[in-house]
Amino acid sequence: MQTAEDIRLLNERIQQAAVFIDRLRTELAKVVVGQLYMVDRLMIGLLSNGHVLLEGVPGLAKTLTIKSLAQAIQAKFSRIQFTPDLLPADVIGTMIYNQQRHEFVIRKGPIFANFILADEINRAPAKVQSALLEAMQEKQVTIGDETHKLEEPFLVLATQNPIEQEGTYSLPEAQVDRFMLKVVVGYPGRNEEQMIIRQQVQGADLPVVNPVVSTFEILQARSLVRQVYMDEKVEQYILDIVFATRYPEQYRLDRLKPLISYGGSPRASINLALAAKAHAFMNKRGYVIPDDIKAICKDVMRHRIGLTYEAEAENITSEKIVDDILNAIAVP
Repeated sequence: MQTAEDIRLLNERIQQAAVFIDRLRTELAKVVVGQLYMVDRLMIGLLSNGHVLLEGVPGLAKTLTIKSLAQAIQAKFSRIQFTPDLLPADVIGTMIYNQQRHEFVIRKGPIFANFILADEINRAPAKVQSALLEAMQEKQVTIGDETHKLEEPFLVLATQNPIEQEGTYSLPEAQVDRFMLKVVVGYPGRNEEQMIIRQQVQGADLPVVNPVVSTFEILQARSLVRQVYMDEKVEQYILDIVFATRYPEQYRLDRLKPLISYGGSPRASINLALAAKAHAFMNKRGYVIPDDIKAICKDVMRHRIGLTYEAEAENITSEKIVDDILNAIAVP
């Protein structure tokens, strides 16, 4: 049990350790206009060791933001452009025959990096998407009969075009659940778009993103994030939110029962707690408050709630269901 003094000391440590967050934001702002919401969600994934899925129409700087984040951290970056003819070996690597040595040797694929940008992940068929599953969950890759550990930090940052666009495949539920956050990227504001036009029309090269954080600092920050204090009342608040997606009738939300085909798994509870701790860390706090949970709840839950045909017929989204649950559950 942590005492008030323990929390105070932790708070001081986090205020000092979280200084690099401002450096990262400043560096990314050199090339990415606006999109602070997306940038912060990518950092939450980085700090809590969780993969991030970005969904939005083309042209919203999803790829640019991920690439710039990798450049701002002294880490190995790899980009995989997903296409319908991509093979699993194109992602994880394969065995090739060395004629000089008369033996098979392993040629590692682009998955062997710290930051993996899986661009337009829903353009590749399920066989390729499933090749990512072991890497995402176990942080290892099996080629032939050999298993290779992936270097930390290891993060899959995927972009996805909305499913209704032509030539896309719906991601399997098992893979979608592996993403800690699903972030829906919106259009920039009017003033931001004016700045984007000026920046691009001038024809000058984009500013260079310099490394301002080391991977060692990131790994240290991850360790601190897990130490962020979470009161039992806040834990109960998380459980109430997740259990309300499974048993809405127990929370006087009977109207949601016919709209939900399945609710969040225990992975939803774990990720909600971890993302809330990372959110508190980014706000230079050593303890989690209910506002942290509310801030990241939709990003953690929107891809973990199954909708029935009835919900789809009524144009009810998982975000609307999360809103109804947050409004119904008492805040500690």
